[in-house]
Amino acid sequence: MRFSNRLEYCRQWRQIADKLVLIFKCLLAREYARACIQVLAGTCFSIRSGQGFLISDHFAETMNTVVGITGASGIVYGVRLLEELPPTKTVIASDDAQKIAKLELGISGKEIRELADFHYANDDMYSPLASGSVRFDSFVIAPCSTSTMSKIAAGISDNLITRIASVALKERRKLVLLLRETPLSTIHLSNMERLSQAGAIIMPASPAFYPRPRSVDEMVDFVVGRVLDELGVDNDLYARWKGVTPSTRSRGSRRTHR
Repeated sequence: MRFSNRLEYCRQWRQIADKLVLIFKCLLAREYARACIQVLAGTCFSIRSGQGFLISDHFAETMNTVVGITGASGIVYGVRLLEELPPTKTVIASDDAQKIAKLELGISGKEIRELADFHYANDDMYSPLASGSVRFDSFVIAPCSTSTMSKIAAGISDNLITRIASVALKERRKLVLLLRETPLSTIHLSNMERLSQAGAIIMPASPAFYPRPRSVDEMVDFVVGRVLDELGVDNDLYARWKGVTPSTRSRGSRRTHR
C-alpha cells in the first residue's frame, strides 16, 4: 500500500514537471520572451574597485562602444563623441590625455569619466576589456596620437588602450583611429597603411568647409559626426552634402560638353 502511494506521488510530480516544461517551451517560442531570456543569460557584470563593465550578448539591444583618449591635441573630439554616443559607452583616458584636457578644455579626468557609463584606468591590464572574450562593438581612439598608432601597428600592447586596439584587430571588430597630427612622416604613413590593411579605419581629424562652419564647435561636430557615421549611429551634427546644379553658362560646363 505504501509502495503504491509513493508511486502515485512520483507520478503526480512527473505530470507537474511535464506541464512546467510545456509552459517554458511556449514562453520561449514568443519573440519577446526569447529575447529577454537570451539577454539575461548573456549578461553579466564585472565589479572591480567600484567600476564595472557590461558584457552583453549580441542579442542585446544596446551598442557597446569603447572610447580611448590619448595624449594628442584635440581632446574635444573624444569629449564630444562621448556626449553623443548612445549607451553603453566606456572610456579610457591616458594620464597625458587628462593633462591636455585640463589645458585645452579646463576639465578634469573625473568630468570625462562622468560622460561614460563605465571607465577604466589606462594601466588597468586586469580590466575585462583586455580579454578578447569580452564582447564590444567598436573601439574609437579620439584623438589618437601617432605614438599610440605606431604601437598598435607594431603589435605593442603596453597599456589598456593599445591592448583593446589589438583585441579589436584580432577579433575583427571595428577600430577607428582619429588622428590629429600634421605633417605626417613616411613612418606615420607606413603605419597608417599597415593598420588599414589590418582592418582599422584611419580618420584624420579633417573638417570640411562646404557646410560653411561659423564656429570651432561646428567644425568639431563635423568630425565627430563622421565618426558616428562610421559606427552606424544616426546623427545630425553636420549638414550633409546635397550637391550643386552646375550652371550651363559656366566655363566649366562648356569644357564638359566639348
